[in-house]
Amino acid sequence: MYVMTIDQRRSRRGPDRVAELLSTLASQRTRRSFERTAGDEIQGVLDDAETVVRIALDLASGEAWSVGIGVGSVETPMPEQTRAGRGPAFEYAREAVERAKTSGGHIAVAGESPELERIEAELQLMGAVAARRTQTAVEAGLLVRSGKTQSDVAQALGISQQAVSSRLAHGLWYEVEHLRRLTVLALEDVHATLERPVTTAATGRDTPFREAGETL
Repeated sequence: MYVMTIDQRRSRRGPDRVAELLSTLASQRTRRSFERTAGDEIQGVLDDAETVVRIALDLASGEAWSVGIGVGSVETPMPEQTRAGRGPAFEYAREAVERAKTSGGHIAVAGESPELERIEAELQLMGAVAARRTQTAVEAGLLVRSGKTQSDVAQALGISQQAVSSRLAHGLWYEVEHLRRLTVLALEDVHATLERPVTTAATGRDTPFREAGETL
């Protein structure tokens, strides 16, 4: 599992933005929804690497949040409320968010695999690039990500195709998208290695991890 702990930066000098962020994240694919855990901090449980990476990088671009990602197991059955969850992934997320407060891109990843150090470095690099993009570069990039061609984007924004190309180039959009896809694959591989079987008391046989009541 992935546990994301997200803490608002400089919260003492600005308004509480937690409710706004929770509303934004409400539509994301999660195993346990994001909810406020304490003060200006929220936490959610996820099982999809693509979603984890997208959330982390989207938040990095605004420089308003520190994002900690814990990768590991959770105690099952999971309680309905995220804040009541327990297990190594929750502990790693706590460790990660504390490091994220002083890390590049304000993203940190923690878990049992040594591969996570490289994944963290990639996310921090992409987060730092995202934070430096202009709003016009972000606009063009999001349209490209949605499947539009540069010609479509130019028409939608009322600018030339050359201007679209320039905005994407200055924002390193294609380079970051390539690295993002590779990072998602790497995170999925680590997650798969940490999905260890659990032994059922009734049969003594190993069965894949699942929540109580779930079927294979």
